[in-house]
Amino acid sequence: METVIRPEIEMKDSGDVYIGKIPLNWRLASYKYFADSGMGLTILKEDVTDLGVPIYSATQDSSIFGYINNPKLKLSKGDLVIPARGTIGCTTYVEDDVATCTQTTIYSKVSGINPKFLFYCSIGLKEEWFYYVKTAIPQITVSQVQNNKVPLPPLSEQQAVADYLDETCSKIDEIIAEAKASIDEYKELKQSVIFEAVTKGLDKNVKMKDSENLVIGKIPNHWVKARVKNVATRITVGVVVTPANYFDDAGTVAFLRGINVKEYIINSEPMMYITEETNKELSKTIVHTNDLVIVRDGAIGVTAVIPEKYDGANVVSMIIVSLGSEYNHDYLCYVLNSYVGKIQFNLTKIGSALSHTSVSSVSNIEIPKPSINEQIDIVNYLKKQHKKLDSLISEKESLINDLEAYKKSLIYEVVTGKRRVV
Repeated sequence: METVIRPEIEMKDSGDVYIGKIPLNWRLASYKYFADSGMGLTILKEDVTDLGVPIYSATQDSSIFGYINNPKLKLSKGDLVIPARGTIGCTTYVEDDVATCTQTTIYSKVSGINPKFLFYCSIGLKEEWFYYVKTAIPQITVSQVQNNKVPLPPLSEQQAVADYLDETCSKIDEIIAEAKASIDEYKELKQSVIFEAVTKGLDKNVKMKDSENLVIGKIPNHWVKARVKNVATRITVGVVVTPANYFDDAGTVAFLRGINVKEYIINSEPMMYITEETNKELSKTIVHTNDLVIVRDGAIGVTAVIPEKYDGANVVSMIIVSLGSEYNHDYLCYVLNSYVGKIQFNLTKIGSALSHTSVSSVSNIEIPKPSINEQIDIVNYLKKQHKKLDSLISEKESLINDLEAYKKSLIYEVVTGKRRVV
């Protein structure tokens, strides 16, 4: 089966700006004519089991929330589950003979239309069908879904569209999955290259000794170990507050949060700002060029170096480390990022749910300590390797973005009849 654009097929205005023109023998109909829709039901954690009827929730893919026995709401194969909050509009096509869904979703029991065709319409027309206002708790309603307009070809063409998109999208998804797997491999390789360099050095022939640290393993004979507190001139924690208490629309000083810290870099989006006056009040948590900031909550341990651009900025709920002259800031940044996932940064509980690391924990982390010149050589080597691997990752990410954009465009064109299946 193939698709062609057939100019000889007469088109007409659908009457819907987003859908645009449709083939002359197609029409528009309301979603409610083909779907009995409603909100999913509340399912308590204690009702969830390891086996039984699968539960769909507001996820970006078709992964399940868990299982339940004897659900009050029963869905069948070909029904749709639409997240009403969170990942709004990321529709799941039910493949199970029996399923159910949570209160964060809208279900549609489908009849009178090819269900897979309706599913692809929900993907291709997502921006119009599931438009929502970005309020504190954005959501869509059952009424909104029921009143959406469906481009409607004859049943035989609905099946042809569904079959074509199943086959084509499956091939695209396979390529995307392969690209994502490659990205994961490149990221693992990058971490491996970094960890190897910062703990073993660049000389493959150097004699090694046991560091007596299970994470670090063997280190070159002429290296020593140190703790972060032994090479730092300052270790403190940023302001432990709700940022909104200090945020000011008229502010000009960056107020860095954990969300701004990625591995090795400061991400400028989204950025909050405070005024110069507030920054002076918080003088103990001001950071300067080449200071390190370590994420304290969330992505615990992820570390970045403060660039000149953010000299004099302030920090929320992160560990700040200033270094003396015997230790290179980039080298320590590489060391700490290579530790993420290998050590726990001695987490301390906050209440009953959250964990964080502390100044004491970071201060006592053991690190390899080569000479300053060797540290600089390792940094220069890693920056080159880092650049090569990041370039490969970027290429794969670009491929994924292009394929996802193409898939989205293809589905839109096919379900609106601008690209016909023959």
